[in-house]
Amino acid sequence: MTTPVVGGSFIEAPLPDRHLPVQRRLTGRHDRSVQNAARLPSMGRPREFDETQVLREARSQFRHKGYAGTSVADLTEATRLGKGSLYGAFGDKRQLFLRVLDDYSAGSVVAVRDALSGDGPAIDRLRSYLLAIADGSARDGDGCLLANSTAELAGQDEEVAARVSATFRALGALIEAAVREAQAEGDIDPDADARAVGGMLLAVARGMEALGTGGASRRSLRRTAEQTLAVLASRER
Repeated sequence: MTTPVVGGSFIEAPLPDRHLPVQRRLTGRHDRSVQNAARLPSMGRPREFDETQVLREARSQFRHKGYAGTSVADLTEATRLGKGSLYGAFGDKRQLFLRVLDDYSAGSVVAVRDALSGDGPAIDRLRSYLLAIADGSARDGDGCLLANSTAELAGQDEEVAARVSATFRALGALIEAAVREAQAEGDIDPDADARAVGGMLLAVARGMEALGTGGASRRSLRRTAEQTLAVLASRER
């Protein structure tokens, strides 16, 4: 299995060429203007740029400066595309941001699914997942795009809020499934509410990301991850 890349609070997969079908399953809705703009180059001409690289550079700008703090000039400089080419391919700044957020969210869900599935005890997979978040959060000063988007836009942009909420639900469901596996294997108290435990682990992940952005050390974050799992240990072990 390819080792995922840690980004912000969640284990983040390398940016894919297209994650729109995945995002549609997560939200049940999709901004068709973004989809159509991304699918058809302006005037029917062949694309002369790497879409994946452009989205990666745009994502970096939005993570580092936030939505409001990222200007069109920042985006054109980072992507090396003129304003006309950028907007012709992705729409305006907001549409580009939503496309970046969709891809980031879907990539995060895919990577967390990969991290929490596979062979070996489920408790070990949960431990590796939390420790990867601790390590990534300690070295990533820009934080998670999901967290940044929630803090900046979710309270005023219903579409962003819906996308972020759907992603958190998907992540919580994946963690809950791993918790149920660990309970069946006798590594987490079987009497515990698996959904509540999954929600708690998701909250711990969010908290470690925030602490890491604030300067918490790798050692302290790893200690938090280990202690979180220790308090969940089955009483029968």
